[in-house]
Parts: sequence; structure tokens; C-alpha cells
Amino acid sequence: MTTRHWLGSGALLAGLGVGLGAFGAHGLKERLSSEMLVIYQTGVFYHLIHALGIMLAALTADRLGLRGGLICGFFALGVLLFSGSLYVLAISGQRWLGMVTPFGGTAFLVGWGILAFGCFRAKPDV
Repeated sequence: MTTRHWLGSGALLAGLGVGLGAFGAHGLKERLSSEMLVIYQTGVFYHLIHALGIMLAALTADRLGLRGGLICGFFALGVLLFSGSLYVLAISGQRWLGMVTPFGGTAFLVGWGILAFGCFRAKPDV
């Protein structure tokens, strides 16, 4: 995907994160236990951070000579696996979904690692 597509995808994910956060705060507040609500809110937090991470990587990757699509792809995969599994776990109570969450966290770490490595490897005048 192009920079423009990743920027748009990041913006859509950010908007979705805001909507899911509002849904959790207003629609689920009375339906979930406090423990499950915290799990849901953790999913929203990481969702929003990585939506912004996608936009950051999309904006800076070309300038730094990085593979932005790879970084953005890992962040998007992380949102799906990490945040998605936490949303479903909180709403359904299916604890086995917690086994999926670390794969999403790993995707986040890989994306940040590629970004950091590329930044340190970039030309000094960037």
C-alpha cells in the first residue's frame, strides 16, 4: 500500500478506536465487570496508540528509507490480534482468547523494532 493508503488506514483505525472506546465507556459500563472493563480499555489504549503509530510510520518511512508498509502491517496485525482478542475476551468472557493476545503484542514489538533499527541506521542528515 502507498503512504496515502496507510495514512488513511491509520486514521480509520483511530476513528474506530474512539468509537470502541465510547462504546466501552457508555454501552458496556453497566454490562461488564470492572475487571473485564479494564481489559476492554487496555485493548482500546493499544488500538489508539498503534493507529497513530501507523500514521507516524507512514509519514516518516520514505524519508528515512524504511519499509513503511512492513512496519504498518505489523502494527495493523497487532491491533487485530492484541486489541481484537481483548475486545472479544472482555465481551464474551472466553478466557482462551488470552492465548491470542501475545501474538498481537509480538507484532507490535516487531513493528517498533523495525522502526527503531531503521531510524538508527538512517543517514545522519535525515
